[in-house]
Amino acid sequence: MNIRIPMALVALLMAPVVMAEGIAGFWKHAEGPVWLEITLDEEIGKGVVLRNDAFPDRVGREMLKDLRADNKQEGVWRGQIFAEKRGTYNESEITLPSADKLQVKVKVGFASRTVDWVRVDSVPSGGGN
Repeated sequence: MNIRIPMALVALLMAPVVMAEGIAGFWKHAEGPVWLEITLDEEIGKGVVLRNDAFPDRVGREMLKDLRADNKQEGVWRGQIFAEKRGTYNESEITLPSADKLQVKVKVGFASRTVDWVRVDSVPSGGGN
């Protein structure tokens, strides 16, 4: 029996797990002093605000929830993002264009917005960027 076939099958079955782990970690908003941590529990992830210099009262808020890898599109996750202005969660699409860049796209009605995040090793202490 050729060992390549079983190994290829294992690699194929593990791909969603590896891809999902790619979004886990610390992320900084590309344009503002906001940091969050995305964690995964089994196949479901969430993103919690760890630091927000402009709005410290938002620290601890679950900003992203119900994150799941999209089984039909590689490198895409679906979940919900908290919309501050509405005070509600909206459906979102999360992509990882590179290992250090995360994009969150939310669409409400005809309008859509994409927010970029950059991967960081840790969340700095204090009030600076």
